[in-house]
Amino acid sequence: MHRTLSLFAVASAALAMAPAAVAAGADWKPAAGPLMTRWAKEVSPENALPDYPRPQMVRKQWQNLNGLWDYAIGPKDGKQPEAWDGKILVPFPCESALSGVMKTVGPDKRLWYRRTFDVPGDWTGRLLLHFGAVDWDATVLVNGKQVASHRGGYDPFTIDVTDTAKAGKANEIVVSVWDPTDKGYQPRGKQVLNPRGIWYTAVTGIWQTVWLEPVPQAYIRSLLIVPDVDNSQVRITVDAVGAGEGTSFQAASGDMKASAPAGKCELVLKVPDPKLWSPDSPHLYDLNVTMLEGGKAVDAVGSYFGMRKISLGKDASGVLRLMLNGKFVFQIGPLDQGWWPDGLYTAPTDAALRYDVQVTRDVGMNMIRKHVKVEPDRWYTHCDQVGVLVWQDMPSGNGKDGEAAESFDRELKGVLDAFRSHPCIVMWVPFNEGWGQHDTERIAAWIQKYDPSRLVNESSGWTDKGSGDVKDIHSYPGPACPKPEEKRAIVLGEFGGLGLPVKDHLWWDKKNWGYRNFTDFDGLADAYDALIRRLHPLIGRGLSAAVYTQTTDCEGEVNGLMTYDRAMVKIGVERLAKMNARLYLPPPIVKTLLATAAQKAAEWRYTIEKPADGWEKPGFDDSSWKTGKGGFGTEGTPGAVVGTAWRGKDIWIRRTFELKDVPADVQLLIHHDEDAEVYVNGVLAAKATGYTTEYVTLPMRPAAAKSLKAGQNTFAVHCKQVQGGQFIDVGLSQVIEQTK
Repeated sequence: MHRTLSLFAVASAALAMAPAAVAAGADWKPAAGPLMTRWAKEVSPENALPDYPRPQMVRKQWQNLNGLWDYAIGPKDGKQPEAWDGKILVPFPCESALSGVMKTVGPDKRLWYRRTFDVPGDWTGRLLLHFGAVDWDATVLVNGKQVASHRGGYDPFTIDVTDTAKAGKANEIVVSVWDPTDKGYQPRGKQVLNPRGIWYTAVTGIWQTVWLEPVPQAYIRSLLIVPDVDNSQVRITVDAVGAGEGTSFQAASGDMKASAPAGKCELVLKVPDPKLWSPDSPHLYDLNVTMLEGGKAVDAVGSYFGMRKISLGKDASGVLRLMLNGKFVFQIGPLDQGWWPDGLYTAPTDAALRYDVQVTRDVGMNMIRKHVKVEPDRWYTHCDQVGVLVWQDMPSGNGKDGEAAESFDRELKGVLDAFRSHPCIVMWVPFNEGWGQHDTERIAAWIQKYDPSRLVNESSGWTDKGSGDVKDIHSYPGPACPKPEEKRAIVLGEFGGLGLPVKDHLWWDKKNWGYRNFTDFDGLADAYDALIRRLHPLIGRGLSAAVYTQTTDCEGEVNGLMTYDRAMVKIGVERLAKMNARLYLPPPIVKTLLATAAQKAAEWRYTIEKPADGWEKPGFDDSSWKTGKGGFGTEGTPGAVVGTAWRGKDIWIRRTFELKDVPADVQLLIHHDEDAEVYVNGVLAAKATGYTTEYVTLPMRPAAAKSLKAGQNTFAVHCKQVQGGQFIDVGLSQVIEQTK
């Protein structure tokens, strides 16, 4: 009854019973890509993602069609080629090194595939041809007859080819694909024809497993599995083909059993004293569903489920929170792009696919925001097994109405239908930062109604319309915390972005960037630790979750926790885990020791002319400087409380202040836009690069903290304007960490 990792054993057994059919590929080799992962050497035509592709609906017989196919690139409106350009390794996209091709297709061309397959003689009933994902407009022919067309780069589709494919002969599959990438309106995530910055190499064609499966004349087409923790049960809705009046269904998990007639395809399986699924205890139950006619089994599938509940609820302080199984669990995780240097959209092996998930847990995170991309079904099973909460983005598109809106809605439903039985997925995110955003309130409401078992984040960052279950902001490097709301939890959908290019692990020698770049590992680690220390108090102010940018470097971006080739966790697994561990402790108590302008404006001395040496020392003569109220900057700068206007490039400010005593754990309370140097009693306390959008706590360097004394002390600050808004103000706080 209790499930651990048995699913893949079943899948492997299924594979052994139906070996993959691949073309011979003795001469195949990957193209010379700019960067490869360590798993690339395991890829071959005989071993191209051989794993069972649909872990929540397993049958014993199947045939993997991954391997070498013929390919050709021709005119968009051209006919099927008579001659082929060469071999391509499916399911790696044409532009990837692991395809063996690594050629751009582009919107004015069409990509053609061809291969043959045999139908085993002992297969009876109907024959299904499955495509995990094809980007974007696919037409499929079997033995010269068109059997399907499909538009959508992320949702799987299935074709019944019983009447066109026959046993005892070589059957031909031809697939043609057209993909306009960023010249079209369709959902396409971060793919562009001109990769740069946060935009990556285009992906065209088949990029997930292609496979055949025999089924009976009447068979189970799909399962929808919804845990009901409050009532200690799980609801299983069966979608079946060919169900007659005498058809019934049974569900079993160990000693737990349920049945229902065909007219009512929902089975309610009681789960007494359920062991709840969570990141700390990712318990899964085995499930078997059988279709019967006249009491005789005609079809059966193996599956699994997890008992978990995601909801909104108020904590003991009355703050609305994200609740997991009725308890507030702070969610922290990376923005996960899901790109690979050798396979682009497609991980080189299943072990590689699982690796990112496992590293996320190993570094002390419990959530992943899958960013404007959808993964193969097995990735979500890895999250189910490892114990990672998933926020699933819908890949964004270009358009906002007409065909664009229709395409988005259709594919959104396809994605939800394909993956909403996975317990790991706890939130749907239809839009990101306004990209292709349209009809926000309608779409958020539709998702809430269509899948009430999960939460909806209507739009992550920037373009909030007030609908859905969460208020989501982005802040780089941040962190920041929006004001609590009565009906929506508050989350930080993106922050961080600390970059470090690592030689010999880069996609490009140049063009590399992060939101904040560093030159050494210790500097990166110190900056990350400072971010986490600033994030922790925000939990006490109502923050329910935060998403750090990002899991890995990606093409020109170097702000990953790992390098793009996954060869290195930059800060180190144990070091990251120790830093992140504080986020699961109660938030610290923050007491103001010296007020900022947000609380009570103080008098400062200031100048915009570069002062003489020693300006930071307590005894420096600043009598010629101007006097003004803090803070200093321009109105409209996010979070700024301006007491004195400052519009120049540089400003130097000084003030003296009294402390009755000096408690432990004193930190700066600072709002800076942009770079600031802060001195306490002539000792450098902190260098703060970039900008914040509100007041944050910032640890002081030990020597500066030791210089504080009862009586008179001196602040001296230099702030440099770079671009956009500008502001500087500083105070002191006591940050008392809680250990229980």
